Amino acid sequence: MIESSGISHIGLVREDNQDFIHLPDGLHSPGSGLLYAVADGMGGYSHGAVASSLAVQKMTESLYGGHGRPNPRNLRRGIENANLSIYKTAQRLGAGRMGTTFTAAYILDDTLHLVHVGDSRAYLVRDQRATCLTSDHTMVGDLVRSKLISADKVRTHNQRSILTRSVGLGMFVRPDLAQYKLQKEDYYILCSDGVWAVVQDEEFARVVYDSSGIDQVSQNLVNLALERETDDNVSVVAIHVRELSPV
Repeated sequence: MIESSGISHIGLVREDNQDFIHLPDGLHSPGSGLLYAVADGMGGYSHGAVASSLAVQKMTESLYGGHGRPNPRNLRRGIENANLSIYKTAQRLGAGRMGTTFTAAYILDDTLHLVHVGDSRAYLVRDQRATCLTSDHTMVGDLVRSKLISADKVRTHNQRSILTRSVGLGMFVRPDLAQYKLQKEDYYILCSDGVWAVVQDEEFARVVYDSSGIDQVSQNLVNLALERETDDNVSVVAIHVRELSPV
């Protein structure tokens, strides 16, 4: 039994919302799995909102558009289809370069399959502790992985938002893929960088356990980012594993 909520807010500074979120709509059979996603269109380029919504659309089509039971292996195909579609759309529109981050969780049976490109993030909150499950595909993220700067410098670094990987900017894309076994009372949080840039990792757990329900989790995280005057769009998808079916 999975419950979820999601909010995408324009924020305090931007003139438009280039983020796009996706939650299951209830139209698919229980055995087809559940797809959740956050995509953040690249604000420095044209048509970021088109890119983020197109990424979600192509991933959904790749998972659910075929015959038979959806296969998690289609996540890679989905991100490749999204990448090529955005790239071709930019050429057709004469829009220059269009791109988006993309972080999605696909839950099938007792496993969460994660696909990730860019600097939106996925967090697991379990046993009072929040763990970031994704690596930022940014110049600053590379510096952290090379141990040239410490992780606590990421949020305040002036080059934090310079991406090294995104969906749609080139002919090819290289996603990170991972799998996690679900446990009862797990929470998973997907969010754009407009949230995590002003909310510390450990605060995700505090917000989850201080909230009275899954709707309040996403609302409280958005509210916290706005209170701290984030300079970007703000998007959150919150997932709660209430029960697991017996094996």
